[in-house]
Amino acid sequence: MSLPRSEFDGDGATPFVELDRARWSQLANRMEQPLNEEDILRLRGLGDPLDMREVREVYLPLSRLLSLYVEASGELHSATQTFLGEKTQRTPFVIGVAGSVAAGKSTIARVLREMLRRWPSTPDVQLVTTDGFLYPLSELKRRGLLERKGFPESYDRRALLRFVAEIKSGAEEVRAPWYSHLTYDIVPGKEVVVRRPDVLIVEGLNVLQPARSRSDGTTGLALSDFFDFSVYVDARTADIEEWYVQRFLKLRSGAFAQPESYFHRYASLSDGEAIKTAQGIWKSINEPNLIQNVLPTRGRAQLVLTKDADHSIRRMLLRKV
Repeated sequence: MSLPRSEFDGDGATPFVELDRARWSQLANRMEQPLNEEDILRLRGLGDPLDMREVREVYLPLSRLLSLYVEASGELHSATQTFLGEKTQRTPFVIGVAGSVAAGKSTIARVLREMLRRWPSTPDVQLVTTDGFLYPLSELKRRGLLERKGFPESYDRRALLRFVAEIKSGAEEVRAPWYSHLTYDIVPGKEVVVRRPDVLIVEGLNVLQPARSRSDGTTGLALSDFFDFSVYVDARTADIEEWYVQRFLKLRSGAFAQPESYFHRYASLSDGEAIKTAQGIWKSINEPNLIQNVLPTRGRAQLVLTKDADHSIRRMLLRKV
């Protein structure tokens, strides 16, 4: 299966190497599985049936590939320092993870964090999500963007760019706002603190968005300009919608059931009411955002992981070096 024509370079050429699940899994034949069943249960997202086989066949070789990229980056840094006659500390290796709501990108980011921590060259791996850079609910309401939460304009893009730029500049400590999925808002006075990790994983819907054009015709920086590697989690839109609806149904007895939840009003919905509500939210917000903003960034990733309807990853598209 090939990428759509819009993601080709030239007439029939593609910048990606395509590997199916069987070929990719062979890359892990001589590697030891670092995670156990307890780890899998802890990392698994709601509605995402992650298992030991998936970790071994998909994420074990991926973690090794990423560790090779990190090691190569370190060698390039050393060679550059020798060439310049300088001695500066290496900055964190930054990985972007993009994809739709309910595609499973958060689970993938957590699994990669745990697995990369087991490689000798990357013991300190930290994870941040771009949710912390969403405007607070009060600001979204003021701007008339509450129904477009998750769209590119609902984020404080300047603050997000500054955050990752400081990480890549080698700052000793960088802070980001804390986002609560329970209250659906930024938590005042609470922060995420990043202190010079070996690897930083940045997960979010729009992390691969291209740079914006300025009014004078020039182009600014894109968040992905600061990434050393990027992953896009792909699936059929109809499958993602089904995953979203099923997750919504399960949340009624989970997070929605808590009185402080922003979505507490949905906890008492019947199955039929919940399905209708979830489909309405998907069609009015999440699907348009996916089609207009998220999916067009797929071809910008170094690696595209494509899922089947059962959430299992069936093929990989790796950008040629």
